Amino acid sequence: MIKTVNEKKLEQKLIGCRRMLHENPELAFEEFGTTQLLNKWLAEASIERARLPLETGVLAVIGGKKPGPTIALRSDIDALPIQEETGLPYASKIPGKMHACGHDFHMASILGAALLLKEREDELEGTVKIIFQPAEENGSGAVRVIKTGVLHDVQAICGMHNMPYLPTGTIGIKQGPLMASVDHFIIKVEGTGTHGAAPEKGVDTIVAATQIVTALQTIVSRNISPLSHAVISVTRIQAGNTWNVIPATAELEGTVRTFSEDVRNAIPVRMKSIVEDIARAFGAKGTLTFIKLGHSVQNDGQLTKWAAETAEKSGLNVIEPLPTTIGEDFAEYQQSIPGAFFFMGVSGNSDLHHPDLIIDEDAILPSARFFSNLAVDLLKKIKNS
Repeated sequence: MIKTVNEKKLEQKLIGCRRMLHENPELAFEEFGTTQLLNKWLAEASIERARLPLETGVLAVIGGKKPGPTIALRSDIDALPIQEETGLPYASKIPGKMHACGHDFHMASILGAALLLKEREDELEGTVKIIFQPAEENGSGAVRVIKTGVLHDVQAICGMHNMPYLPTGTIGIKQGPLMASVDHFIIKVEGTGTHGAAPEKGVDTIVAATQIVTALQTIVSRNISPLSHAVISVTRIQAGNTWNVIPATAELEGTVRTFSEDVRNAIPVRMKSIVEDIARAFGAKGTLTFIKLGHSVQNDGQLTKWAAETAEKSGLNVIEPLPTTIGEDFAEYQQSIPGAFFFMGVSGNSDLHHPDLIIDEDAILPSARFFSNLAVDLLKKIKNS
């Protein structure tokens, strides 16, 4: 698509904004400088900022001159505790912190959408709320935004995540399950410590714990339908502190990822049985703590259909992506608001959360253009539906 002079100017501005954000990453709930920058750029475009009663994050409002629905576009703003290894001239200036998940790309894109929507404000048949949300990486930012009540009048919400494996100019749009729920578990095994040379005098928690690890994997292979999807990963085992003593306790920790609430609810029931019964078989005591953290992203069918139409009109190549077991707290908005979440191609060189991730900045303007067009289209379609 040929860029106009104004689009080229906007693209350079957005790339500059993205690079400034990339140089100055901030972790969850520490995004004070990021919030100031976003407010500054929005103010320069005379875009109204509404009160968001949180220490970090921004809420902007565009439109409202004509009666109609209210929709929202959302970007996350936090970075990760990762040391950058890209070697870019605009690499992170903050040791041990990096926008390794591409939230700087998200901010630049949604900022661009806001600037484009401001130019079209008179034609908006309703109101667009722009949410720059803190703390996506720890899974609690969306919930905090929801609790403020600022989205009480929103009838549809849309967002996206950059996807390095997709080429620039491509967008992944899929109705139904797209990203997995995120749950956390801790297993404690209690036995009787003893000398490593006399195991018969104790109850070996390491043997019990390792048997539990193996048995947990049978839940997906033997208790969940092959037509469903689930992941159970034990990611930490901690027991003992020396080479010749069998420890009295062992602790396991890990995560469960699912796309269905039925499967999500069934897994901890089976886990509890395995943990308790296997530990008991070895003379130990096993306890499971299961913590549900975030829902799965489930895209609204009608919004997805409309988004695909807008994407094609905006010159993007639309594909249906495979779901991913990565989590995303955008799902929390979808618990009460119809929502759609998309994967935006950025031709990345590495996967998300990698210290050398570099994305294609040519993807920023098409993303901004798509979201501005989507907001205009959704307001009209929701109003007339």
